[in-house]
Amino acid sequence: MDPVVIVGAGPVGAASAILLAQRGVPCLLLDRYPEPYPLPRAVHVDDEVMRILQELGVADAFAAVSRPGLGLRLLDGRHRVMAEFRRDPGPGPHGWPQANMFDQPDLERLLRARVAELPLIEFRGGVTVTGVTSTSVTLADGSSLRASAVLGCDGANSTVRAAIGAELEDLGFEERWLVVDGVTDRDLDAWGGVHQICDPRRAATFMQLGSRRYRWEFRMHDGEPALDVDELLAPWRAGAAVTVVRAAQYTFRARIADTWRRGTVFLLGDAAHQTPPFIGQGLGAGLRDAYNLAWKLAAWRASGDPSALDSFQRERKPHAKAQIRLAIVAGWAMTGGQDRAAAVRRVVLGAVWRLPGLKGLALRSTSPPLRGVGPLAPQPFVVRSGRTVRLDEALGDGWAVLTRPGVVMKHGGATVIAVTPEFDPSGALRRWMGRRRAVLIRPDRVVIRLRRGRQWNGHGSPAAGQAQ
Repeated sequence: MDPVVIVGAGPVGAASAILLAQRGVPCLLLDRYPEPYPLPRAVHVDDEVMRILQELGVADAFAAVSRPGLGLRLLDGRHRVMAEFRRDPGPGPHGWPQANMFDQPDLERLLRARVAELPLIEFRGGVTVTGVTSTSVTLADGSSLRASAVLGCDGANSTVRAAIGAELEDLGFEERWLVVDGVTDRDLDAWGGVHQICDPRRAATFMQLGSRRYRWEFRMHDGEPALDVDELLAPWRAGAAVTVVRAAQYTFRARIADTWRRGTVFLLGDAAHQTPPFIGQGLGAGLRDAYNLAWKLAAWRASGDPSALDSFQRERKPHAKAQIRLAIVAGWAMTGGQDRAAAVRRVVLGAVWRLPGLKGLALRSTSPPLRGVGPLAPQPFVVRSGRTVRLDEALGDGWAVLTRPGVVMKHGGATVIAVTPEFDPSGALRRWMGRRRAVLIRPDRVVIRLRRGRQWNGHGSPAAGQAQ
């Protein structure tokens, strides 16, 4: 069978190639540039996305170049604290810190190195794609490449999206922001979380990404000309010298493609959805796309059953749309808006953020369940073959079943693990399972609820198994 052709070798494209190659699927990874984009872009991933990086084989190296985020601090226009939400920097329910701050070029280097390690991935840089069908990709030089499937991971101005005739739905958000990344000559002694300035006169965001690496984001008003970067950074630098790595204007938008698939052509990442950055889920959403689709493509190639692919858009589109809408609401709440009522809302905001229960909402990293299936299984540390490991390492990269001791499971080739006190010394899995006798877990760690009398075929369809 022809390889899967992936258009775009950014984090989403590289992750897709790695996930497929690890499942035995040959891939051709194409990008118009021979080297990764060298400037900062994404700065945050949560613990659920860290599990994907773990599956990719880069999580430990990524943890060494990232830092746990300590929470969120809301400030007024004079930088006075209105509310503060602290986050435990230790491992959360998915085995990693719930917020992880980083510099995107560091992640891209790790992913490209992993791509180079896998013989089933062929990378071609300096290549421009001009046309796409379900069975081929056309290049600017007039040549064509055969494909069993095509993944459009080619960003907001996607050629693949245009080729399949997909249209972007506007979800009603558009703002211009100035984004500044800088390196300082000494530590700014900043709090280790995100600072959000809730001021309609100049909403802003500040965060530390690494040792002496920082990001500032400043909202621009309609029709406003270029801003003075030195003047904007002055309240933050506290006498330190700042070397600006990048200062660029961005228009934050909220958009989603009406269709994510035509035959065996798929859209992932910014090609399928674009979100304001206020909850830090832009890159994470794209990596979730890759994780959701890769095992289904591998199942389709192994079984020939195209139904394995049918759930990709059905599951991922509503999930991405819900997160985009949450980002819009969070942006309104944290920046205060730009209209005449903003000052009143800012006063109300200061009181609202102090209400009981808002801390959990502000720091929540758990994403909503996918439509039609269950939530992600947690990932506590377990003991397997005498070693303490995270759960996903014990499960392997396929389907898995967790059972109560003594429960017999018709497993259809899945890894079956009895959750004993020896396997689960912390008791976290047993508490999570509650009274359930068995739990079926997909390769992307999504839980499938078992129904008595139903059988699972061992492939990609979300059928159930049978506990006895």
